[in-house]
Amino acid sequence: MDLSQYRPNVGVLLFHPDGRVWYGHRAGLEPNAGWQFPQGGVDPGEDLEVAARRELAEETGVRSASLLARTPDWLTYDYPPDVAGSKVARGWRGQKQVWFALRFDGDETEIDLTADRHVEFDAWRWGVLGEAPDLIVAFKREVYVRVVAAFAGFAGGAR
Repeated sequence: MDLSQYRPNVGVLLFHPDGRVWYGHRAGLEPNAGWQFPQGGVDPGEDLEVAARRELAEETGVRSASLLARTPDWLTYDYPPDVAGSKVARGWRGQKQVWFALRFDGDETEIDLTADRHVEFDAWRWGVLGEAPDLIVAFKREVYVRVVAAFAGFAGGAR
């Protein structure tokens, strides 16, 4: 597969010490849809873990987190025609992602969805890892299935 057609991106599963994961609700979407993990683009030359921590801080305010693991390879998805917009216009077929599992080491008062001027989420909650593929939009589902399998060991009893 030619990965040069895919926009570099990172994703973060933020694990609570009890094994639950952090879900954010995409701002502007209906309440029962749009729950996902933090993710975002990688700047040219940026280290992937640095990008993951930057995206996590921008989207959630969280800085107190320690690295548990990362996916070894890029995971890809294609943009569907109805949501592609400007990224396709810039020549991207989809996104290639490296995912990071981080453990939340802070206090929940650290979580601030308005930490960045570009607000991604309007609500958040801790949830069970296994529900992730059923919450995400269909075109990202296969990536979520793979990420859940990769990091299931960190969920403990909260699967």
